[in-house]
Amino acid sequence: MGQNYQRLTDAALLALADKAPPTLLLHSCCAPCSSYVLEYLSRYFAITVFYYNPNIYPEGEYRQRIDELRRLLRVLPAENPIELAEGPFDPERFYAIARGRENEPEGAMRCRLCYRLRMEEAAAEAKRRGMDYFTTTLSVGPRKRADWLNEIGAELEKEYGVSYLYSDFKKRGGYQRSVELSKEYGLYRQDYCGCVYSYREREEQKKRRLRETAGA
Repeated sequence: MGQNYQRLTDAALLALADKAPPTLLLHSCCAPCSSYVLEYLSRYFAITVFYYNPNIYPEGEYRQRIDELRRLLRVLPAENPIELAEGPFDPERFYAIARGRENEPEGAMRCRLCYRLRMEEAAAEAKRRGMDYFTTTLSVGPRKRADWLNEIGAELEKEYGVSYLYSDFKKRGGYQRSVELSKEYGLYRQDYCGCVYSYREREEQKKRRLRETAGA
């Protein structure tokens, strides 16, 4: 049986009860995924949302996602302060780690390397800012592997000396709640993970469905 990361989250949050809210650097991939996570965690932490996603393709999509994140932060109620920090948009770093893996399907090792790239930048930023914790919104996605994300987080905690908040935010209806909040706030919900390879994979899926529909 795999690790129950939600129980680890519960234990960490229980230990914070009745204490002044510690600081958390939350890596964010997009506004819809951030919506539930922020609703959940802002009760316990003063949060800096860190948008670092050099994998996003094309640049217009990158800009649209961070603009939507800014809009969400303006309207989402929160018990403790939330601020936004944008990392550099440096897609060549992503293409460097993806080299030789361009034809892998979504969910293969290229994705793990992409998780690591973004989470390491988040851990480094958390250390630069003197934050108490760091984590990522990525585990709220139903196709994102919580075991990989938490293994990477544990490694980075040791490397950077910032506590990692274990999580599997899709649990306890987290993903469904993110869908509800997206509808409530009219958030833009992309139909692919973000990189050019997932974009092409999704476009091929759309073409296949069209062909199947036409042939029905």
